[in-house]
Amino acid sequence: MKKETDVKKFNADSLSQFDGGNGRPVYVAFQGRVIDVTASKLWKTGAHMKRHHAGCDLTTEIKAAPHDIDVLDRYPQVGEFVKEAVTEINVPAFLSRLLSKVPMLRRHPHPMTVHFPIVFMSSATAFTLLYLATGIKSFETTAFHCLGGGVLFTLVAILTGLYTWWLNYLAKPLRAVKVKLKVSPLLLLISTIAFIWRLLAPEVILAINGVGYIYLLLVLSLFPLVTVIGWFGAQLTFPTED
Repeated sequence: MKKETDVKKFNADSLSQFDGGNGRPVYVAFQGRVIDVTASKLWKTGAHMKRHHAGCDLTTEIKAAPHDIDVLDRYPQVGEFVKEAVTEINVPAFLSRLLSKVPMLRRHPHPMTVHFPIVFMSSATAFTLLYLATGIKSFETTAFHCLGGGVLFTLVAILTGLYTWWLNYLAKPLRAVKVKLKVSPLLLLISTIAFIWRLLAPEVILAINGVGYIYLLLVLSLFPLVTVIGWFGAQLTFPTED
């Protein structure tokens, strides 16, 4: 019987060597255990569902998986994962207590709120195009209402995004985050200008002329802007493979 002191210890660096690449074994860490999932067809390439990557501590990700965590018991444990001291942000005491009581506030606020500006901004563009195609005034009114919702929830999404970046990514200058930090304020600025303009001049879109074209371009630009933001946000959750 193997003694406890004989159990192989892994840290983040040594575990990363077992990522399934070039025929290497596929190991994942979960709740302090290092598990060999090489035999699983779902981990054949070292990546599970194109999202979870081997050679890492996946405790948080696996807890959020749609299947029971006991599926890991089907595979052999090959060692123990020892977390090393890492640089952490100084979380205020009140926030630390709140996160302990409501863990979902650590990762979920931004994913929960980011969908709203995507829908509202896209809808503002879509209903504006429907108005132009049909001449039905109610479509333009709906576009205006969606534009207002987009402005509101873009602000909320930016705030929750900054919170998530600070709390979970230690405010590291990740490429996807840097793009979002540039494009999101631009989206908020353009949508706010368009909303206030339409609020003060309700007839701006009804008679397409020089000024009306400028307003129309502002509204039409919302869709590509929100698409870029959504794409780079998705890169943090579902990285594209080479």
